[in-house]
Amino acid sequence: MGKVVEKVKLTSLFDSAETREIEAVIDTGATMLVLPQDIVDKMGLRRVGERRVRYANNQIQLKPVYRGVILELKGRDGIFDVLGEVEGSEPLIGQIVLEALDLIVDPVTKTVIPNPRSPDMPMTEILMATAYNSMSTVRFAHSNAFETVTI
Repeated sequence: MGKVVEKVKLTSLFDSAETREIEAVIDTGATMLVLPQDIVDKMGLRRVGERRVRYANNQIQLKPVYRGVILELKGRDGIFDVLGEVEGSEPLIGQIVLEALDLIVDPVTKTVIPNPRSPDMPMTEILMATAYNSMSTVRFAHSNAFETVTI
């Protein structure tokens, strides 16, 4: 399909003055949002842990994970964790961001577009399953009390 690059707006969840627009590679084979360490540091994101990362060459490294970036793309936004990569690396948007914002890559135009099934706002799909004995309990909220019903 070729390389897909989009302009995105990033804002720190912890300091709304820390906003920047960058170009990022859209990689449907990747999982997370990846930013160079210098951008992570300038935005004041907070380190929350580490994650093992497998690269395309099968090399595995431990990388820091940071919390708190608001990402805006194609009129949709969400709050995401960020994988910190070496300074100067290319920003990358993975599948978690695309799924959360309900965006898809158009292979013809090589651009990111809203999912045609939900063009006006992101749709979240939730799959519900019935227990094997077909008895389910549902709780309904009523003003200040809950009612439990067995189906």
